[in-house]
Amino acid sequence: MKDAFGAPQSLLVLGGTSEIGLATARRLIAHRTRTVWLAGRPSPALESAAAELRGRGAYVRTVDFDALDTESHETGLGKIFTEGDIDMVLLAFGIPGDQERDEEEPPAAVRVAQTNYTGAVSAGLVCAGALQAQGHGSLVVLSSVAGERARRADFIYGSSKAGLDAFTQGLGDALYGTGVHVMVVRPGLVRPATAPAGSGAAAAEAPLAMIPFTRTPLVTTPDAVADAIVTGLRRRSETVWVPGALRAVMSVLRHVPRPLFRRLPV
Repeated sequence: MKDAFGAPQSLLVLGGTSEIGLATARRLIAHRTRTVWLAGRPSPALESAAAELRGRGAYVRTVDFDALDTESHETGLGKIFTEGDIDMVLLAFGIPGDQERDEEEPPAAVRVAQTNYTGAVSAGLVCAGALQAQGHGSLVVLSSVAGERARRADFIYGSSKAGLDAFTQGLGDALYGTGVHVMVVRPGLVRPATAPAGSGAAAAEAPLAMIPFTRTPLVTTPDAVADAIVTGLRRRSETVWVPGALRAVMSVLRHVPRPLFRRLPV
């Protein structure tokens, strides 16, 4: 159960090597989270992430998880919940793809869609059902501002996130009143912790190729997203924008006529 400060004592990260996922885990461990499950494909990176979190005082376990292997989700993720209640599930996996290549190679585009949307729908429903069965918990889903409006630069990725965003909102409505809190997080351009300032490099979780804005407050970091997630949990928010200014920006861009929108440097 969550403690008196609203922090989850147990956390499941789907996408166990995600920079945003790990940054969030660090924040929550500092706020009394004691048990962390990192779900992802077996790799040295996953084991390294687990070891780093153990060094911060958490009990950490890894579990095999492949977003594309949807037939394994119910059994594999279900086993985690049989070990004890999970206070928070963070759905942090996703791939940006390569727009130019994916347009030329439809199977590659399908992989983006299946990972970011189909895999997320499968895992999200399994975890939502388990949270509802235990009667409490939060499901936090990393969407992207790229899903707010299709852009020429990344419409394959953006469409997958648009679908995920709509799914998460609907799931939140379906679970309203059950004790399960659902929160969708919409980051802008996420600069990886390893990227130099102003580089414009984007993390896999939420690329937004708005290169003219890479030196403005519209760019964020995994740590900033993690802070916003922790704040959103405390407030029981349903939607979180990171940075917050993106809410106003996208409110305007969403209504720009298409002929004009095509000419914007976004």
